Amino acid sequence: MAAAKSAMQIRLPPLPSIKDVIRLYKLRALRELSQNFLMEPRLIDKIVNAAGKIENHVVCEVGPGPGGITRSIIQRAPRKIVLIEKDPRFIPSLELLADACKNKVDVDIITGDILKTDIGHYIPKDVKTEWEDSPPPLNLIGNLPFSVSTILMIRWLELISKQEGPWAFGRARMTLTFQKEVAERMAARILSSQRCRLSVMCQNWCTVKYKFDISGAAFLPKPDVDVGVVTLTPLKHPIIKQPFKMVEKVVRQIFSMRQKYSIRGAETLFPEHVREEMALKLYEMADMDPVTRPYQIANMEFARICEAYSEIIKQYPEFEHYDYRAPKKKLEAAEVEDGDLSYT
Repeated sequence: MAAAKSAMQIRLPPLPSIKDVIRLYKLRALRELSQNFLMEPRLIDKIVNAAGKIENHVVCEVGPGPGGITRSIIQRAPRKIVLIEKDPRFIPSLELLADACKNKVDVDIITGDILKTDIGHYIPKDVKTEWEDSPPPLNLIGNLPFSVSTILMIRWLELISKQEGPWAFGRARMTLTFQKEVAERMAARILSSQRCRLSVMCQNWCTVKYKFDISGAAFLPKPDVDVGVVTLTPLKHPIIKQPFKMVEKVVRQIFSMRQKYSIRGAETLFPEHVREEMALKLYEMADMDPVTRPYQIANMEFARICEAYSEIIKQYPEFEHYDYRAPKKKLEAAEVEDGDLSYT
């Protein structure tokens, strides 16, 4: 107890403020990288507090930028911080922080694209817990660029489904920022106007909690939208117990015609000459009402649909790789109709 208490008292030596660091290193946010700096310490602390207890934990921060959130993490005395930053302009300011907390917190600075970086490679093996156990002393925190946040979340969900990457160490928690509209969709429940395929995918593998909003005015430069902070904790068992790619395909197609009866989207899982017949068979096997709208379908009902689809492709293997979009190249139109930011 005394050790934990002393750990919580870690203080950084006097350092330039984040505004001064930006000025000192002549940093500016690049629009092409969707960069926005959060400047207000109170809000930064609020994000880190949303992660819960992180003393003596390993914390992986995605996109630390000039290090605002990193400072708040360090002050909570984690055992180790892994910083993954794509933009090399920020490395000197992050090295300044690493030097300031040496002998207190171990800091690894990784220059690389989070979409191509195996975070698991940098995590100490001794944090591992069994999947059925409580989450390990491992947290992922990040003020994510809007341009990659949805794509990254889907890739992480697939890793969670396979218990790979950071999730090879157990049910590691995430505390992340998203464009407010995306955050609301991730947490949207059945019958919500915001419910979409991202809602189903996130909630199938994680407990999703929308924590709070941050006004766009708190960022530099000010984005056109506000930001939502979300925490995600992987579930011990997904609701839909089918392979990730299959679930993604079924959910995507059903939501591809969001405003129509859900069976219309389900029809596109099958070639045109058998489309109506097989979609009716799918819904009969799943005990689903064909006139249900996509946003009215609960995850347990999606589980029945995916189970029925799995049985059908066992009977008709040629349907498994059918993609109605392939010959027509209408992916962008489908994404717009879905009502979700695109991911492939």
